[in-house]
Amino acid sequence: MRVMVFGTYDTTVHPRVGILVEGLRRHGIEVVTCNVPLGHMDAGPMVPPPSAHPGIPRQRLRHARCLAELVAKARRAPRPDVVIVGYQGRLDIRVARRLFPDTPLVLDHLESVDDVADRLGRAAQVDLRKVDRVEQAAITTARLVLVDTEEHRRVLAPRDRERAVVVPIGAAPVWFDAGRAVGGPQAPGEPGFRRGEDLRVISFGMYSPVQGAPVIGAALRQLEGYPITVTMIGRGLQAQRTRDLLGSDAPRVNWRTWVPEAELPGLVAEHDVCLGVFGTGAKALRLVPNKVFQGAAAGCAVLTSDTAPQRRLLGAAGLFVPAGDADALADVVRRLAQHPAEVARLRAAAVELARERFVPQAVVEPLVERLAAMVGKGA
Repeated sequence: MRVMVFGTYDTTVHPRVGILVEGLRRHGIEVVTCNVPLGHMDAGPMVPPPSAHPGIPRQRLRHARCLAELVAKARRAPRPDVVIVGYQGRLDIRVARRLFPDTPLVLDHLESVDDVADRLGRAAQVDLRKVDRVEQAAITTARLVLVDTEEHRRVLAPRDRERAVVVPIGAAPVWFDAGRAVGGPQAPGEPGFRRGEDLRVISFGMYSPVQGAPVIGAALRQLEGYPITVTMIGRGLQAQRTRDLLGSDAPRVNWRTWVPEAELPGLVAEHDVCLGVFGTGAKALRLVPNKVFQGAAAGCAVLTSDTAPQRRLLGAAGLFVPAGDADALADVVRRLAQHPAEVARLRAAAVELARERFVPQAVVEPLVERLAAMVGKGA
């Protein structure tokens, strides 16, 4: 089977597509990438902050140029049996259909227009509603639709759900490598940090309503005087509010706007606890964020909100608090700082689960089965 992964996706911004490519190749499938990265304004902690917003007209012109280059690349590439259109490929799939009229198309539908509006805030909702019909056309064009949780599958229109398959996000190999490089978690019952040492906590990502960063800020304000060191990485709509809630006199909190992509896994692996998401919006209750997979792969204990998809994924390997509850989050972090053995147990459980279920070849197994049935070829 030959699979082409097509589109303007950017794996340095959204690693999902790179994980799919790696997983398919580990199953022995020939993968051809046809990619011209567009780049996105919601770049997250791995990409330097933009000096100025490029504006919608300039963004559209850049997208048109990327699509033209994609067409040229695709025409030089070997003929695929199936084409996977990468994340945020609502327009890309229309180009793919013209290039490959008889080839099955797969859309990686990781985030809907409604989810983007939830993530970017009310100011973006009016503009985003305009592309809702484009999104529906893209879903209709696809033979198969990829989503990351069962909850996301359920919000699709009933006619589209049978064509959807749940493929968790997973973690790229670099995150597992980072965990091994720093020695990984200790054996269960053997503390990774000891009494008298600081519990090292990290949070990274966009400061958006989905992340619930203000909840973290309000929780950390309650931990003054405890042996806890926190690294906060990211930027976004709620960054200033988070800082205001925490206050400017927090000597144990290290703020960083961004971290180079190559450095982030190693930095996370040096911490004991990785924080997930704590937002209360619809999207926050349906997703399992990248950082949960990445933090576990890097050997951190994972502390996140108690939502159905996250509890189902992590089980006993995770630690949960009610979404939006800063007091509960503070209580759990305070307890962890006083119980090193519990932190060590959670770290060991998280990395064991990650190495079994979050590696690329594991997360793509449902996709491999559907592709084989769809095109009538195995790896």
